[in-house]
Amino acid sequence: MGQILTVKELAKYLKLTEVTIYNYVKDGKIPARRVGNRWRFDKDKIDKMLGRKRKKMVKNRSRLSGGDQSN
Repeated sequence: MGQILTVKELAKYLKLTEVTIYNYVKDGKIPARRVGNRWRFDKDKIDKMLGRKRKKMVKNRSRLSGGDQSN
């Protein structure tokens, strides 16, 4: 398990508002764990999630721009 972040720390890390973080949790868009009445986030899981999203975005951009033109 990696570094554990609070809502405030994650918001700062992702450059989002705390309200956005809560909305993402509610919508299931980010991996979160409830500890008592507070949310906590595993930084490694967040980074993996972001890595997959970035790869998908790059793949989609490549497809939209014509991708590999060597065929």
